[in-house]
Amino acid sequence: MDIVKARAWWSHRQGLDGSRSGQSARKLFAETGWSRCVGGANPYLAVFARSGGDVASLHAEVEKVDVLEVPSARGCTYVLPRDDFPVGLVLAQASAEVPINTAKKHLGVTEEEVSKLCDGILAALTDGPLDPAGMKPALGDLVRHLGDEGKRRGQTTTLSLGLGRLQAQGLIAREPVNGRLDSERYRYRLWADPPLAHDNPTLEQAAELFADFFFRWAAPARAEHFRWMSGLGANAAKAAMLPVGLVDVGDGWLVHPEDTQEYEDFVPSDKPCPKLVGSLDNINHLRADLDLLVDAADADAPILVKARSGTLMSLRESNSHLIVDRGRLIGLWDFDPGEGTVVAQTWVPRTAALDDEIARTEKFVRAELGDARSFSLDSPQSRQNRLAALRGQ
Repeated sequence: MDIVKARAWWSHRQGLDGSRSGQSARKLFAETGWSRCVGGANPYLAVFARSGGDVASLHAEVEKVDVLEVPSARGCTYVLPRDDFPVGLVLAQASAEVPINTAKKHLGVTEEEVSKLCDGILAALTDGPLDPAGMKPALGDLVRHLGDEGKRRGQTTTLSLGLGRLQAQGLIAREPVNGRLDSERYRYRLWADPPLAHDNPTLEQAAELFADFFFRWAAPARAEHFRWMSGLGANAAKAAMLPVGLVDVGDGWLVHPEDTQEYEDFVPSDKPCPKLVGSLDNINHLRADLDLLVDAADADAPILVKARSGTLMSLRESNSHLIVDRGRLIGLWDFDPGEGTVVAQTWVPRTAALDDEIARTEKFVRAELGDARSFSLDSPQSRQNRLAALRGQ
């Protein structure tokens, strides 16, 4: 497979070539992939880099429930478009039961206890959204502390077990208290129109639909990329991929059949198109293999070698945000909120186009986000080592 062509195609399908300007977040996440959040700025950066969309527009779509962060593949939460809620929720259900099964096995929790807790949560939310602290008085003895053994296993009380099950069942939704996706302080509410009430696919059906989605978003991709992203076992992933009719374009790289001719005819642009995206952007996250974005000519660049030592990036994903050009990783960046500036380091010569894109992104982050966290625990203080590395200090 021609990796330069593949990178440029990934960038094109992801809309990082300007082809998706003005699109809604709902359309973007449906056609370029669900957006990982973990309390960071990734969804905002994804929309801005592709469509130029601002924070207010994304929040308006969240308010209308056109997009929402819900449990989905591998039990992880992603920002999904409305039409994909059923697929994501069904994929999440097995993972939601894992901590419950652990609590049953090791902490003396019973199914009757979890069921009563779930009923209590639903009753408590009938009068409106509540955060966990607000729920506890209404739930009373239905919530039980799990002691030192529970703390050791990451389960302080039973409340999280009920909340996890009800979210995956599509009966309650989680929303940030301050309305921001880059937050991890949540409250919970009943779904006005439960996603699974009218469309409740089996796990096998959801897996097949997700395989169809994935290879539209991520191809050319390998079977192992789909297995990682979906969280399915090898046999289940193989069964899910089979109905899609994927076409091998060489060495196990698979393309969606509806895209085969377009991919074959695709010619990478010779015009630079640098973009600053989040550390969890789908240009990499769907396959979780940064090596695929690194050009052979850059592999021994001192800056990149130092970056890969661990402070800034690993072999799979990056701690700092990414700078890409037609799918090629050309640098890394972070935001310094104290100075209100993007701090960037590249291993290719800086150009006017790249300087303009850095300035555009810097203005967006400073004016609309205030910061660009990679994940919930990322802070200006914890980021100092990365900022120093990007500054070459």
